[in-house]
Amino acid sequence: MKVLPALACLALSSAAPFADATTYAVGSGRPYASLQALLTSVTLQPGDVVEVDGGATYPGGVILRQSGTAAQPITVRGLRVNGQRPVLAGGTNTIEFRQSNHVVLEGFEITGGSSRCVFIPAAFITLRDLLVRDCPQMGILSADQLSGSITLEYSEIRNSGEGSGRHALYMQSDEVAFPDSVFRMRYNYVHSGVGGNLLKSRFERNEIHYNWFEGAFYHELELIGPDQYTQQPGWTVELKREDSEVLGNVIVHSGTFGAVMRFGGDGTGESRGRYRVANNTIVVNGTGSSYTVFRLFSGIESVEAHNNVIWRSSNGTLNIERTVEAEWVSGRRVAGSNNWINASASVVPPEWTGTLSGSAPGFVNAAAHDYRPAAGSPLLGAGNSNPTSPPAWPFPAPTLLPAFLPPIRQWIAPGSALTRPVQTPPTIGAIIERDAIFAHGFET
Repeated sequence: MKVLPALACLALSSAAPFADATTYAVGSGRPYASLQALLTSVTLQPGDVVEVDGGATYPGGVILRQSGTAAQPITVRGLRVNGQRPVLAGGTNTIEFRQSNHVVLEGFEITGGSSRCVFIPAAFITLRDLLVRDCPQMGILSADQLSGSITLEYSEIRNSGEGSGRHALYMQSDEVAFPDSVFRMRYNYVHSGVGGNLLKSRFERNEIHYNWFEGAFYHELELIGPDQYTQQPGWTVELKREDSEVLGNVIVHSGTFGAVMRFGGDGTGESRGRYRVANNTIVVNGTGSSYTVFRLFSGIESVEAHNNVIWRSSNGTLNIERTVEAEWVSGRRVAGSNNWINASASVVPPEWTGTLSGSAPGFVNAAAHDYRPAAGSPLLGAGNSNPTSPPAWPFPAPTLLPAFLPPIRQWIAPGSALTRPVQTPPTIGAIIERDAIFAHGFET
């Protein structure tokens, strides 16, 4: 079969055609005018590549039904034309992976699905270089059943969600069909929620690394356990423990809702899990009278926090934790080291050590969302170089210190994340000092 050359511009793409694979072209004047036309005519095989011309809008309601393999994923790739991605618009689900495992979707703008813009009852899915926007209910949703490991990277998700139960990102894995699944989320810009949370995840393991979250309707992050009312047969709360690592992110809470993150449960499912929060920059600049950073809720085992900067820039109360709803699996298990907080912050975990405090953390220009530590900032070189868990309840396979920097309030191209230089001791927060970033190619 004829194979067209792969694009060189997407260095991270796994879509280079294999020897026995076919590349299909979609667009005006191409063999297939739309993805629906292709998918109703062709049975995709492992390793196949679908390339869709950008600069045009295509109908939503796309359903992928074929699977690749771990060695030969199916790739559906948008090709920019004059800098414009192809747009998939409308439909109940703008695009759905219907048990279509081992698929890479990259390079699309996806909008307008009346129920979900992206729906994933599937496993081993990579979502890359996407703009998911203006989704009236769910932005990206993975199903309670038949969902496994998912990677979301180098994408922007905005203006999505509705009410209290529909979210910009709502992720869950099927712990019976796909045990040990991981949701990896890295180098994304998620913002301007119009309902729900920016990220609600019930995955067995979450690795939330190097993202910028800003402007949730409710929580920026809600990391909890599977829904006991809708979970698949064979699930019980004892089946698996759901763990989450939140590392190297910028999290900006600008709404009026009173909590930035909720861990443990939401009243319908509890994780009984371990949570590790390290080297994040957490800024609360809303106008509410009182805010909480860590809202610990329902079944939870442990929470540890290291090298985070937590700052309320606006007037009012800042509570570091709320535990009145927490149900500790083995008694209270909290640890932390070298976090910077407001001097006026309340309900600070007594287990934290090496805590720094002050009136302001010394950012370059907080009013302009420039949260890089300026010269003389107390964050510089003030972190813990070895932020390990207590031996009695270690976090499994942690990323001890961040290796990359998050995007700076914008989408960034695949492969363009900046390496975070090694510092001993490390700087507190997600972003290193100004001079080091400029040395690594950062430009405002």
